[in-house]
Amino acid sequence: MAKESKLTGLALSAIPDDELQKLDNQLCFSLYVSSKEVIRRYKPFLDPYDLTYTGYITLMALWEKDGINVKELGKKLFLDSGTLTPLLKKLEALGYVERKRDPKDERNMNVYLTERGIELKKEMANVPKELLSSLPLGNVKTLLLVQTLHQFMEDLEKDNEKNENK
Repeated sequence: MAKESKLTGLALSAIPDDELQKLDNQLCFSLYVSSKEVIRRYKPFLDPYDLTYTGYITLMALWEKDGINVKELGKKLFLDSGTLTPLLKKLEALGYVERKRDPKDERNMNVYLTERGIELKKEMANVPKELLSSLPLGNVKTLLLVQTLHQFMEDLEKDNEKNENK
């Protein structure tokens, strides 16, 4: 059951500190729980392919742009190299991707889908629809939520860049 926040309709300055410090009023907590629960729903779709959610989104990024540089892939997925490198090794061991040195600059590594990785896109084509239909949101709420979160991600990225340039 959705919890009704006491913060609805209040200006931030009008909210007492003790109300702001409640767990249910934390943006991070709401995002954390929602993300964790949505990712959990992917598990039955990903287990047959021995994929984690992070492995799946990596493949999705490669289905959009194959042969991508590892650094560019990490930026697209918001993953650091300490997370991405072992993930790519696992995907390589599963036969879904291969890593190759960039012939133009051997310091850079590119990631390519294998034939198996390309076939997987067709096999998993139903996953997004099945996942979305399993959520209690409906089409309109889902689209609005995705648009809002994309805008939020964009705003955070701009804010991070602005703070880095100070």
